[in-house]
Amino acid sequence: MTEKLDRSLREAGLRVTRPRVAVLDAVRANQHADASEILRAVRAQLPAVSHQAVYDCLSALTASGLVRKIEPAGSPARYEWRRGDNHHHLVCRSCGVIADVDCSVGHAPCLTANDDHGFVIDEAEVIYWGMCPACTTAGSTLTKSGITND
Repeated sequence: MTEKLDRSLREAGLRVTRPRVAVLDAVRANQHADASEILRAVRAQLPAVSHQAVYDCLSALTASGLVRKIEPAGSPARYEWRRGDNHHHLVCRSCGVIADVDCSVGHAPCLTANDDHGFVIDEAEVIYWGMCPACTTAGSTLTKSGITND
């Protein structure tokens, strides 16, 4: 896997460094993880890596398109390996778990704007909010949004 990650970095025009490889591997292994979760995963491989190094790597990997950054309302930024296919996300209002959802209809950008105001649209970002099966089953009454399901 390391060779594939190294090649991905080179193809994106980035230098191959141990922190970048470790961050890229952590994102691949921990879908929808936030920066602190990625930091913990990276420190398992590189104990001395700094917070700033991980943030810098995430920034470079996101800017190069190797990693996708999503920012659900009320949640820290999350990072994912899956990119370039214009998929969407489900977010649980109670526990915050995130799941991928493929485009629902047609080709990217999946949705057609009522009025594009002259823009050439190439992507749509959709976040579906609700309760995951585990929280629905548990009958959670306190949710992140303050909505109850009693």
